[in-house]
Amino acid sequence: MHPFVTVIDWVAVAVFAVSGALVASRKEMDIVGFGLIACLTGIGGGTLRDVLLDRPVFWTVDPTPMVICLVIAVLVFFTAHIVDRRYPYLLWADAIGIAIYGVMGAELARLEGAGLLVSVVMGAMTATFGGLIRDVVCNETPLILRKEVYVTCAALAGAVHIGLIALGMPVAYAAGAGILLGFGLRALGIRKGLSLPVYKSRPGREY
Repeated sequence: MHPFVTVIDWVAVAVFAVSGALVASRKEMDIVGFGLIACLTGIGGGTLRDVLLDRPVFWTVDPTPMVICLVIAVLVFFTAHIVDRRYPYLLWADAIGIAIYGVMGAELARLEGAGLLVSVVMGAMTATFGGLIRDVVCNETPLILRKEVYVTCAALAGAVHIGLIALGMPVAYAAGAGILLGFGLRALGIRKGLSLPVYKSRPGREY
């Protein structure tokens, strides 16, 4: 795997672990709860990705991602009280994570020989599944179900990455472009409420 991809993988694990630990702080959990939620969020999506791709689960091969999650859980446990409003930080940490993992999941699927569509789907699943587990376990409204764009951002990040590689761009540059565009779209969703068109109910017809 390209060294740059490994680095962004660890960054994604870290920011997702932060978002998980912040939710744990809002729920006033103990330090074990912090570690559990940080790990679920940080490595949950990648675990699903590896299972579906029938490859060794990444944190069982190299425990570094789990160590990162646990260290961040401890740090947030002792520092979260410094921040009065934690939800905005959760949103932005999650936004960074979905952009990075959208690219990371797509890249690993590409390396396993998956086609464009499957790679993009794997990127989106990697980016959103950990956060979904976090919110369900903590009895929060899942961010994936919020009105503003979310899964779309992860899919965009992965599609840009895979598409640019197909056009001959080096992996690092393609990954950077995918992350920037995916994060930019999510930032618009957070700041401007950008969303996809929603279904409008209509009265039924009488036949």
